[in-house]
Amino acid sequence: MAYQLRDQHGASRAVAYLMMTAAPFIFITFLMVPGQPVSHLVAVSVTCVVLAVGGVFARLRPDRMPRWFWVIAPFFAIMVVTGMNLVTEDASTGAQLFYLWPVLYSANFLSRRVVYLTMAGVSVTEASVVFPLLPTIGDAASDWVSMTVAMTLIAIIVLSLRDRADRLRDVLETQALADALTGVANRRSFDVELARAVAWSRSTGEPVALITIDVDHFKGINDTWGHAVGDQALQAVATSLEQVAQGDGDVVARLGGDEFVMLLRTGDEGARRAADDVRAVLARVASLPGGPPGLSIGIAVLPDHAGTPEELMGASDAALYEAKLHGRGRTESHLREPAVP
Repeated sequence: MAYQLRDQHGASRAVAYLMMTAAPFIFITFLMVPGQPVSHLVAVSVTCVVLAVGGVFARLRPDRMPRWFWVIAPFFAIMVVTGMNLVTEDASTGAQLFYLWPVLYSANFLSRRVVYLTMAGVSVTEASVVFPLLPTIGDAASDWVSMTVAMTLIAIIVLSLRDRADRLRDVLETQALADALTGVANRRSFDVELARAVAWSRSTGEPVALITIDVDHFKGINDTWGHAVGDQALQAVATSLEQVAQGDGDVVARLGGDEFVMLLRTGDEGARRAADDVRAVLARVASLPGGPPGLSIGIAVLPDHAGTPEELMGASDAALYEAKLHGRGRTESHLREPAVP
């Protein structure tokens, strides 16, 4: 989004601490300038009270603040800094360094578009301070250009560090949610997706099928051909599942060992077709020395066979057990036990 807020928790703390610190600082700084008119004193006092109250509220109840507040915060800060510099007639480098806060805030928490707008606002308002207050146009121009370049470089550095941190976070999230060997979702990720699919099924009334897959005689593959070939067999199974599970909301995961699952937004018939498709795709694999492995598959459907994620997992496991019990290499659907009259 063009004006997205990246981290409301961090942004709220940054805004709160700035406002609570700025209120007494601005008031004391203003009092140190002699000869200020009463109207200025009233305006600064009201501003300080607003800053202090707003800072406390942002710290204690950030959830009650509208999201647009965090986006306009750097522009509000620019207005306050500019107003104080003009009121105190201070165009020194120290006074202009207060523009660092809106620059750092936007570069850390807001989108690039807002960062660019913030930089433009800083440059324009800084010019409105230095040109009227510095003795010569040359001094004002030199000061304005130097500060604008410095602020721009700071924003560029923060943005580059932010992008690097984002890339590192994405890598860590992928590693945390994916199986290292096959690249499909791991158990942690699957549990989240299962809960989400069940919630979707309840809200829409549409079925969700859980297909549990075991590689037949996987220990024999490892014992005969070695663990490297066993790993290749698991990767081939995962690839076959991914080729079949390509619908919106479909999930493929490895739960551990040689056990995989497919979570499909379909009913029993669609799940059985998917199981047949997986077998057909896997049968075309020619790279394994012992040929493609066989699969035992169990199917359970919500709401036909279960009402909760846990019940769906149990029903699918029970169907898989039936497939193994009847000779492996087969697909079985869960059969609900008839109700006792």
